Amino acid sequence: MAFTRATGKHRRPSRMHRTTARAAGVAALTTSGVVGTLAAPALAAEPAAEQTGLTPVVTIGDSIADEIDAQAAAQKQAAQDAAAREAAEQAAREKAAEAAEQAREAKERAAREAERKRLNTFVLPIDGSYVSTAYRAGSSLWSSGSHTGVDFHAASGTPVHSVGAGTVVEAGWGGAYGNQVVIRMHDGTYTQYGHLSSIGVSVGQTVTPGQQIGLSGATGNVTGPHLHFEARTSPEYGSDMDPVAYLRSHGVNV
Repeated sequence: MAFTRATGKHRRPSRMHRTTARAAGVAALTTSGVVGTLAAPALAAEPAAEQTGLTPVVTIGDSIADEIDAQAAAQKQAAQDAAAREAAEQAAREKAAEAAEQAREAKERAAREAERKRLNTFVLPIDGSYVSTAYRAGSSLWSSGSHTGVDFHAASGTPVHSVGAGTVVEAGWGGAYGNQVVIRMHDGTYTQYGHLSSIGVSVGQTVTPGQQIGLSGATGNVTGPHLHFEARTSPEYGSDMDPVAYLRSHGVNV
């Protein structure tokens, strides 16, 4: 027996249609007698699934299958979106951590540069002053016969500044030097400030370039107010070096 379909645009039958057509075909065969007399009792007394051991097949329609496929696709897309968000958040965290590390390093570099600049900054002990008595000048005024430092012109009470960064190692009476301050500089050299009318620092105190350490005066062995300034290799008398050359080597215009 042949089955035909109307001519025209063909379309694949749905699963529900194929199942219905299959059932109709079986009924037609039974009616036409092809199956015979044995077919009717078999169909009429179809055994239960428990008796045959066969699992019934449930056929679903196209719309339900499409809905399941759409749900699966949505779940897959949601998982992909979640993974993408997590990756983006992780990248943002890493970028923020990198930026914070760069900022910390930049801050540390700036601090080191500021400290380096501070340690290498030197100034005149008295602002706007000049040398009134040179280094190694000869005179009977000094026990060694020559001047072991330089004198800066200054009226009594003029502020005296540390020429650089260092630590005070002496602050008090210094005999012929009168009231004096001796500072150990950051590079291991020493500077001395003599004939002060008053002292404004104490032993062990850290000073910065340009910090006021006292006031000029005429204490000790002097003929008038001024600042006696020395540069030394040690805190002891006799280790002096040229104070003008010392200041100039540190960038001070004397």
